Amino acid sequence: MTQTVLILGASGRFGRNAAQAYRQAGWSVLAFDRHKNDLLHAAQGVDVIVNAWNPPYPDWADQVLPLHARVIEVAERVSATVLVPGNVYVFGPEAGIPWSEGTPHLATNPLGRIRVRMEEMYRQSNVRTIILRAGDFLDTQPSGNWFDMVMTKHLAKGWFTYPGDPSVPHAWAFLPDLARAAVQLSDRRGQLPRFADVPYQGYTLSGDQMMDLLNGVLTRKARLSGMRWWPLQLARPVWPMARCLLEMRYLWSLPHHLDDGLFHSLLPDFAATDPVQALAQAIPRELLDADIHPNQAVAACL
Repeated sequence: MTQTVLILGASGRFGRNAAQAYRQAGWSVLAFDRHKNDLLHAAQGVDVIVNAWNPPYPDWADQVLPLHARVIEVAERVSATVLVPGNVYVFGPEAGIPWSEGTPHLATNPLGRIRVRMEEMYRQSNVRTIILRAGDFLDTQPSGNWFDMVMTKHLAKGWFTYPGDPSVPHAWAFLPDLARAAVQLSDRRGQLPRFADVPYQGYTLSGDQMMDLLNGVLTRKARLSGMRWWPLQLARPVWPMARCLLEMRYLWSLPHHLDDGLFHSLLPDFAATDPVQALAQAIPRELLDADIHPNQAVAACL
């Protein structure tokens, strides 16, 4: 019998990749339109709800908790599992490394506390829930993330712009891989705890390491430059997004990585894309060495 997934935020970064991964795995995929559809009606008969709704940072305080409360209400009524793409905001700078499903949620900043409260809503509900937790995203097309909006914005001019200390390890996830993991966990949902917090390690890379990998496939070698944060400081009083970006700045100077022990115990055969290949797919093809196709990037760097 074909399984059905309802994806909230199907046009966003995670939602778009999830829709593709579920279709490739043979699921029936429904994309929810907040402007046209009623959530309870749309969720009738679905097996899994992927809650990839993610309002802009400045709207989190007003929108995140009510949106997730509605999803929980509907999921309870239709007996659907909810899969949520989690992040690392919940831990805060005082949590010990590595971050795992057992790491306490010690965030004290506003965005982090919102995520803590949101996850606690699922934990306290009766809804079967999967939190698939990952670091920053690498996407196969520009989607407004740190990698394409800041770090590789000037790659064509030979500059790789890094927001923090380039020697510090940082957690990354290649979205097609993360989406495949979501499908595989959804297939095993009946074997998981009612509330499953599953960290996905992805890649742990410093800025220096990432630049070195990129330089293995670029036509024009890049040099590293530091991101200037002072424009955000100046814009903070008048641009709410600047305040939010500054609030999360600590993640670029805090060495961190995710513990994937639970993930691999659940999905022991999961094979992630090689990081060189992922990076080659995350930058414009015209920047790649003429002899390199994104799917051949690994061999080129060996």
